[in-house]
Amino acid sequence: MPPEPTLPFADGRGAIGDLADPVLADPSPPLLTAVIEAYREAAPAVVEPDLSTLRGLTSTEGAPGPSPDSPVSELPTLTVLATDRAIDAVVDEFRRASRLAALAEAGVLDLRTLSEPQPNPALVGRETGHVLVAVGGREDGDATATWCRVGDDPALRERYVPLVEAAEGRRPRAPSRRRVYESVRERCGVAVADDVVRAFDAGVVEGPGGDAVGGDPLDLAGARRRAYVAGARRGALDRDLRRAFEDAGLGSSATFTRVKRKLRESGLLGTESVPQPVGRPRERLVARGALAEADGPGEAVAAAATAVER
Repeated sequence: MPPEPTLPFADGRGAIGDLADPVLADPSPPLLTAVIEAYREAAPAVVEPDLSTLRGLTSTEGAPGPSPDSPVSELPTLTVLATDRAIDAVVDEFRRASRLAALAEAGVLDLRTLSEPQPNPALVGRETGHVLVAVGGREDGDATATWCRVGDDPALRERYVPLVEAAEGRRPRAPSRRRVYESVRERCGVAVADDVVRAFDAGVVEGPGGDAVGGDPLDLAGARRRAYVAGARRGALDRDLRRAFEDAGLGSSATFTRVKRKLRESGLLGTESVPQPVGRPRERLVARGALAEADGPGEAVAAAATAVER
């Protein structure tokens, strides 16, 4: 049984699962980030699986499912009612967005859009609820912030039920690691899928709250470039690679055509024709220049970043 996801309250960490059918209303970006990190710490194999976990996972019909060592069924579900501003501030960073997507794909977190900000964030269950106030007002992106639980109001939930029922669902803009890995493995093979995940993680040093420290945050555009570079370095077929990323929800085929064009213009990429038993020849990606000389996904990512920024 996985440990309980807990939030950092001023009077000690509190388990999300202590509340029945919990709803988190109007979280700030740091509070929403703290929720994602709480689930990641409790169930890393669900939220951010490493390569060994990804290799061992199987699913039916390509759908994400529970991991063997951290069953989704044992994690508390949470409805999050958040403003677009708060959600966008969190998902602008690819790794956080990917973790949020993993929770949504697993059915653990139901993310909905709050149309109007509330007086304060609140965490409510069926029997009780609390207003949440940041300690010292530290809600400016501090990943180590804590919150005070104010009040113990059984009626607080009644205020938010109509808002939850009226709210529209919000899909994260990035896919989970598992979804990307499975899509690439299916179309391009294990070696390419492994390197795509390694490319996502290249140069990452984690700080408080699971965020990367040092260097620029990895946004969705950067993640797309890293993924395509990893496939190119492995000599993947261009059409298969683009379709894998499209299947995963990482970006459209046209989006990766633009990535390909930029890498070609930078002298890092070429193609070769591969005859097919039936139909037109396919294009195989061929690494050139610094990308061909790169020793591993980390160096490949660095070479691509340097070339594109020129």
